[in-house]
Amino acid sequence: MGKVDKLLRELPPELQREVEDFAAFLVEKQSKKTNSAPSLKWAGAIQDLKGRYTSVDLQHTLAEWRIGGNETPP
Repeated sequence: MGKVDKLLRELPPELQREVEDFAAFLVEKQSKKTNSAPSLKWAGAIQDLKGRYTSVDLQHTLAEWRIGGNETPP
């Protein structure tokens, strides 16, 4: 950290505050990345389609969408 401290002291006060803000942002970003679990908000979103389509039907439909098939989503 000695090198960072030395560089920081060479900056004017307003830029030192920017560095401090950026470092705080990085710490917050890192903590969100490591501490958050997936929300799974989408779970059950297609429950009403249960029984209408098999997983194979859905795979075929998705493949058609990817290659530009003319069928519209169900």
